[in-house]
Amino acid sequence: MLSFVLSRLGSLALSLVVASLVIFAVVQIIPGDPATFMMGLNATPASVETLRKALGLTGSLPVRYLHWVGGMLSGDLGTSYTYRVPVAGLVLQRLQVSLPLTLFALFLSLALALPAGILAAARRGRGADLTVMGFTQLGIAVPNFWFAMLLALLFALKLHWLPAGGFPGWKAGVLPVLRSLTLPAIALALPQAAILARVMRSSLIDTLGQDFIRTARAKGLSSGQAVRRHAVRNALIPVLTILGLQFSFLLAGGIIIENVFYLPGLGRLIFQGITQRDLIVVQSVVMLLVAAVIVVNFVVEIAYALIDPRLRRQA
Repeated sequence: MLSFVLSRLGSLALSLVVASLVIFAVVQIIPGDPATFMMGLNATPASVETLRKALGLTGSLPVRYLHWVGGMLSGDLGTSYTYRVPVAGLVLQRLQVSLPLTLFALFLSLALALPAGILAAARRGRGADLTVMGFTQLGIAVPNFWFAMLLALLFALKLHWLPAGGFPGWKAGVLPVLRSLTLPAIALALPQAAILARVMRSSLIDTLGQDFIRTARAKGLSSGQAVRRHAVRNALIPVLTILGLQFSFLLAGGIIIENVFYLPGLGRLIFQGITQRDLIVVQSVVMLLVAAVIVVNFVVEIAYALIDPRLRRQA
């Protein structure tokens, strides 16, 4: 197991280096000078030169890259040109919204998808299977922003059960925060739950056709016992793959949902950085999100090995 983890750590480090090089290069190849791009066409040469120094654009490319990477490793992500505050502080502030929202949505997605997928696979071709597959198809087809607006109209404006938007802050208490995140989390979770349920159903159907399941049934286990004790665990690997991708998507991909519910999260920060031409924010936050994707994939691979020992032996 140790050699498996070490090999994956080496792959993780290499992926981070390549990702940092690509992101740094993309910012550098923007047509024209990045400082001029951020300041606009009417900026004076003195102000452009001042911003170039602040952005660290005065040295050679290798020196600037090492300076940027070294700053990120030490927690210095630079200073936002728009907000005039450290980018690290902005990221930590927005993570207080995006991370709980992501975890909440993932929890709801798993809580809905796993039972639905197992039920559909166990009742394959019957009414329960057709019902679950119908709802999952609907969940995939309906845009989440439209569903978010329906949730706000029903539960916030009509029934007054939950707030329609905004984030009260953690100082207001856990309950108000959970109330403000419930509708966005449901809007994000339902399409992801539909995908997970379909993957779980397909994977479980394939697993139920394996020889070890027939052996377990021949030894006296009932259909339900064979599913619970043997089939579900072996069917989880494709589900973990999708779950890792969904975590990364939910962390940064909820830009529309955050705008619908007026949530100050990471997705909205990237959108504002792009529209306000704040390249420092965009470069640093994108690198952090890419790092989060790589780390989550590393955790998923370790989970693979824990679930299926054959992967450790192959590694």
